[in-house]
Amino acid sequence: MSNLPELTPEERAVYEWQMWVPGVGEDGQRKLKSASVLVTRVGGLGGQVAYQLAAAGVGRLVLAHAGAVKPADLNRQLLMTHAAIGTPRVDSAARRLKELNPRLDVVAVAENVTAENAARLVDSAEIVADCAPLFHERLLLNEQAVRQKKPLIECAMYELTAQVTTILPGRTACVACRTPEAPPNWSRRFPVFGAVSGLAGCLGAVEAIKLICGIGDPLLDRLLTVDLREMRFQKIATRRNPQCPVCADA
Repeated sequence: MSNLPELTPEERAVYEWQMWVPGVGEDGQRKLKSASVLVTRVGGLGGQVAYQLAAAGVGRLVLAHAGAVKPADLNRQLLMTHAAIGTPRVDSAARRLKELNPRLDVVAVAENVTAENAARLVDSAEIVADCAPLFHERLLLNEQAVRQKKPLIECAMYELTAQVTTILPGRTACVACRTPEAPPNWSRRFPVFGAVSGLAGCLGAVEAIKLICGIGDPLLDRLLTVDLREMRFQKIATRRNPQCPVCADA
């Protein structure tokens, strides 16, 4: 543990209650302080992942999200504000996270995931939290996470449903094992309540915290699905596809 950063008296005070969680303690908090996580994007879903990780004391967050804040963002994107309308989303997110945790190292990247930047973005952190609304972005992140052997936490939601899983390249099924191609006619505009995005984002943040601290039982080869109309939670087993074009040789 000597290579992990020490906690300051202020950090011990801020994180005292979560260090009481069995298996965390001061060593776990030092692991969180040392950790880096890429969150893409930081809207209703990714913004909640980033917020909870910042609150938990993760030391470095890389935020990837293009575009400017619009009024239609404000029902769910809690890192955005009315005052920020017309300004870059990622700048609003970074500012809000620094207000919560001034010790946080935030890297704001005003880009969505593309074939040209996916490798660079994944290389920028130890863990990837994928919260993109478009499947082609998810598939690009998945491919690079597998290549770079980075843990990938997949969070998604639609209307009153949500799902979360954790992928460890070479060990678990990857995104392409389940969905090798983007579904046709998928649109980034879909029905959404902020509370549903928030639930999925909190679950994703807990998965990242578990991986970093080495506690609990992450959702490996299990897809957690949530139907909030019926308040039904279900875990679905997933398996690696031995012919998967992305992870078969991982």
